[in-house]
Formats: sequence, C-alpha cells, structure tokens
Amino acid sequence: MNPAAVLQFERMIGEYARWRAVPEKERSPAPAWWWGPAMELRNMAGPLPAEWCLQLGLPEHSTCAAGAKIFLAAFAGQTLLPWPYDFPGKTDVAEATDIADAIDIRELHPQPSDDSAFQP
Repeated sequence: MNPAAVLQFERMIGEYARWRAVPEKERSPAPAWWWGPAMELRNMAGPLPAEWCLQLGLPEHSTCAAGAKIFLAAFAGQTLLPWPYDFPGKTDVAEATDIADAIDIRELHPQPSDDSAFQP
C-alpha cells in the first residue's frame, strides 16, 4: 500500500471508531469520503496492522480488503449522506424557528480561499 493510502486509511479508521462510539439512533449516516478509499482497497490482499484490526473489530492478520468491506457495509441501505458538521453524530437544528432558518443552518457558506501559492 502506498504511503498516501496508508495515511488516508489510518484517518478513516480513527473516524470510524469515533462514528461507532455514537449511539446508533444519534449517529450520522456514513460519510461519502469513505467510499473512494474503500473502493480502492477492496481487492488489496495486504495485511492490516493489528491495532487497525482491533479498531475495526476484525481478527488479527485481516487484509485491507476485509477492512474496506467494513466501510462499504456502512453504506448498505443508506439513502442520505451527512452534512460535514453532522459527523459523527447528527446535529440538532431544533433552534430554527422557521423553514428559512433551518435552511440557513444547513447551508454551506463559501470559505475564504488561500491562493497565495499561485501568487508570483
């Protein structure tokens, strides 16, 4: 596994552990950003480190493919994706007084960009 994939998978495993720690009724849907790396690793036969196996609930010496299967299973039956701030648990928007407020709470507002790398 290349170093970038290792780093990304390690981050996903930490996120998965945080996500699973939230009670199921309060847990957000599985995040879309897990899909790509899981698809890339679904056929990889390389072994997972023992610590990762433990975090994913897999037996020692499980493969990357088995780890990817855990992430792909999280999407089974899912019809919605979480908003970024709804991860790992659902955000309560009960403070919205009307539909316009509720929409405003859920809107993704533009973020300032750092294009200094493109300046001469």
